[in-house]
Amino acid sequence: MKKKPKKEPNNERWMLTYLDLITLLMVFFVVLYASSNVNQKKLEEVTKSMQVAFGTDGKNLVSKETTGGTAVISTGKANGTATTSSNATKQAETTKKQSEEEKLDEIQAEVDKLVNNSSLKGSVSTTIQERGLVISFKDNIFFESGKAELKDDMRNKLNSIANILSKINNYIRVEGHTDSLPINTAQFNSNWQLSSVRAANVVQYLVENTKLDAARLSSVGYADQRPVASNSTDAGRSKNRRVDIVILNSKFNNTEDKN
Repeated sequence: MKKKPKKEPNNERWMLTYLDLITLLMVFFVVLYASSNVNQKKLEEVTKSMQVAFGTDGKNLVSKETTGGTAVISTGKANGTATTSSNATKQAETTKKQSEEEKLDEIQAEVDKLVNNSSLKGSVSTTIQERGLVISFKDNIFFESGKAELKDDMRNKLNSIANILSKINNYIRVEGHTDSLPINTAQFNSNWQLSSVRAANVVQYLVENTKLDAARLSSVGYADQRPVASNSTDAGRSKNRRVDIVILNSKFNNTEDKN
């Protein structure tokens, strides 16, 4: 029986591997060349070719970084991450705003209940404004006309209000207001002095006699510069003579914080 001739080994198989290596090196140097010339269009074309060659899903993007002026291949996930982070930040801000509104609403409800069940009814009003919760007192329940000493019967009522305000950690500002009629007495020679001392005396009482943190309190006098009604009538001037206790919205903490 005639023997079949043995097949000689294929000594050229190594060339396939060699050609693959040469192809990859060529692609690599083309990328380096495109990067060195910072030609965005060329680099995008090369990247697309590489995506096809390596079987990627085509979702990769080419982006040029601001540092060094070189171009890099990015996956495109950065934008998605940034968008998610932005949405999370907005959601957190919305939640914080809702929480702040609910907190001020609760304090307002408690103050209103206290006022309506006491002799303060009709002399105190509350409103929620952008700056926070404003508790407005007619001046005659705090002080005698033209004077700045707290009435004795108002002290206990201030204690009760302070107990409610101690439940939150917002900054509190006491504002003194007068009407436009000038004042010139032995103690005060202007409405600026009268409004400022009245506000300061309320703050001093709160600091010395309640649990409110003194660091949260401040006082300011506005004289007749921030009226809520016309000063041309007795009724309007009566509304303008007031002391406002303002529980500031927490978004204004940066304007009050000493740190």
